[in-house]
Amino acid sequence: MSEPKTASNTPVVLSVHDLVVDYGRGARKTRAVDGMAFEVREGECVGFVGPNGAGKSTTIKAIMGFLFPTSGTVTVFGEAAGTVASRERIGYLPEVALYYPFMKARELLELYGGLHKMGRASLATRIPELLAEVGLGGKEEVLLRNFSKGMQQRLGIAQAIISDPELLIFDELSSGLDPIGRYDLRQVLLKLKAKGRTIFFSSHELTEVEDLCDRVLIVHKGRCIEEKEIGELLHPLNRFTIRFSLPSGRAPEDLAETTAFTQEGDSRFRCEIVGAEEYATILKNLTTAGATIHEARSEQVSLEKYFMNLIQSRDGATGHIAAHSES
Repeated sequence: MSEPKTASNTPVVLSVHDLVVDYGRGARKTRAVDGMAFEVREGECVGFVGPNGAGKSTTIKAIMGFLFPTSGTVTVFGEAAGTVASRERIGYLPEVALYYPFMKARELLELYGGLHKMGRASLATRIPELLAEVGLGGKEEVLLRNFSKGMQQRLGIAQAIISDPELLIFDELSSGLDPIGRYDLRQVLLKLKAKGRTIFFSSHELTEVEDLCDRVLIVHKGRCIEEKEIGELLHPLNRFTIRFSLPSGRAPEDLAETTAFTQEGDSRFRCEIVGAEEYATILKNLTTAGATIHEARSEQVSLEKYFMNLIQSRDGATGHIAAHSES
């Protein structure tokens, strides 16, 4: 089994080593997680993405101590998963949150705040502010049976962050939220991230991963198959093509030693570039050299296409990454 990568010298908040989780027994046994290994460090925002059945929710349940692994270890803040000491420092939103329908929003948050040892005075101040922050301002006395799925998800986020925990774990972050709700949630999480909170979430919305995460873990068939910093992941998705001609006597290699140029005719050339920074540098060099730019085209490969291509390649299927071109 491969060892999890370490991103920096900051303290490890969450550690998963060679985690294996089976459901059932004998002929009915199903392996949901098969050697999962990764670490999350203090202050990181890490996305946990993969297709349905990849083992994301099972891994999160093991992190929370809701099920016992077949083998492997999970520690949170150096404590075994599921201990009181570890849970006190976690804010958690499950994939499906079910609340008593005849409870009021205020009462639910008082319950969760009390479980985190918050006093009545602090809750009286905190609850109205928090509900406003998640887009439920003025709903303190509304019964939960009158909440839509999206409103319940917003309330679930509120209960997860009510005690301002050090670690936030969300299973399917924006489930049931409309575009406005996803935007509001993003703003809440960006504020928490700015405060140095550690955030770990699974999601099918890859735009959330791109906007929020420092690092991405891609999981498939119970394993982590790729782990990358978000910048490292997105860099090769920005591709550029430049077609140009140079004044007589000039060679394109004089402009950029590390870029490959293809000659397409007398004094006409083409180059393919990965990364916006190098693209801007070469355009500047071409202009300075007196080149005539015939075409400058960007090709944006979506994170979703990259993700699907990776999964298909792991399954032995042929996948093609489609690009969206802009002149």
